[in-house]
Amino acid sequence: MPQSQPKFVILDRDGVVNLDSDQFIKTPDEWVPIAGSLEAIAMLNQAGYRIVIASNQSGIGRGLFEMSALNAMHEKMYKALAALGGRVEAVFFCPHTAADNCDCRKPKSGLYEQIGERFGVELRNVATVGDSLRDLEAGVAVGCVPHLVRTGKGLRTLDKGGLPAGTRVHDDLAAFARWLVAEGTHKTPAPTAHAAQPAP
Repeated sequence: MPQSQPKFVILDRDGVVNLDSDQFIKTPDEWVPIAGSLEAIAMLNQAGYRIVIASNQSGIGRGLFEMSALNAMHEKMYKALAALGGRVEAVFFCPHTAADNCDCRKPKSGLYEQIGERFGVELRNVATVGDSLRDLEAGVAVGCVPHLVRTGKGLRTLDKGGLPAGTRVHDDLAAFARWLVAEGTHKTPAPTAHAAQPAP
């Protein structure tokens, strides 16, 4: 009997949940949610989805900010979400730079593997949402279904092409959330693989 899709969604952070910067997001003041993104997380929660974030944070390894600053950013996010009835289960992050050659820096799949182990879930067919190719590649490596948003680096990523097969494209996290909730409503008891068609 086919197993239904786990009600988990894995999100990248910068460029998906909050505004991104080529100079890195280094302080709570610089952490600014993208319009509608926190409401989107709350909508997904209300539809029964558990949300986890997987994020490269090489600014720590580069010495641009400390763990205390990262914790403060996430505390700001948690409080803002709570005010909307939303929740993120956990934030998994890689503090390393590319030179460290770690297993957790996306596009490697280490963060996703940690998420699967922590929550005891099979990540195959779990939706993963990112704005860069490496976000999608890390998720696809463990069987996630890739979704690209046009926010953050999304338009640049879309222009470059080479997206994993089956990637759906959405304007932003709010558009993804509306699509996923509608998809879940119409899903049959024995779901099939996602089609490789971009969302309108």
